[in-house]
Amino acid sequence: MSESELPRISRRTTLKWIAGASGSAALPAMDSFAAVPAGTGYGPDPDLIKSYQPGDLWPLTFSDGQRELVRVLCDIIMPEDETSPSASSLGVHDFIDEWISSPYPGQVADRKLILKGLKWLDDEAGKQKSKNFVSLSSTQQLEVCQILAIMAKKDRRKYPGTFFRRMRDLVAGGYYTTPEGMKDIGYRGNVAMPEWNGPPAEVLEKLGLEPEG
Repeated sequence: MSESELPRISRRTTLKWIAGASGSAALPAMDSFAAVPAGTGYGPDPDLIKSYQPGDLWPLTFSDGQRELVRVLCDIIMPEDETSPSASSLGVHDFIDEWISSPYPGQVADRKLILKGLKWLDDEAGKQKSKNFVSLSSTQQLEVCQILAIMAKKDRRKYPGTFFRRMRDLVAGGYYTTPEGMKDIGYRGNVAMPEWNGPPAEVLEKLGLEPEG
């Protein structure tokens, strides 16, 4: 599916997504959506009840080319399979754009790393006589990402492996915060349960208790 065919995720949805994904195991705790220290300069946190339009809080900063590259990366990291949708079909690239565009210290640091990594990918594509990473064949794209994955595993602190590991964490953190992602891992929290009629008869019998009534 091309970028133009994908639905855009609303700002309100992605803001809530950031708040939820920050609590996932893949993403570190961040300073946003908490009390803002005086004098930091980035103003109050968003009101998650309000519906925002683009630019109301902070501008989204991916260029069209960067956005398309991240969309491709999302689907390399979390592709569609027989039971689950791809990351881009769930708007994970929108989430990452919102994440790295926000003014909080952790996200500002991520922005520098992610943009540097995206340039690295395009530079690597240039070595293969391609215009950019997106222009590579799917096989070539996967080969480059496999090299990055090996780098990330080999030395957790060395660039560009640090970029790929962070991108992988952001994609996973965004993906598994969606209803579809939660379903994929079998998470059933925040779902209304059927009416409860007390413990099952076999449990009561094992405990030597009689059901009420």
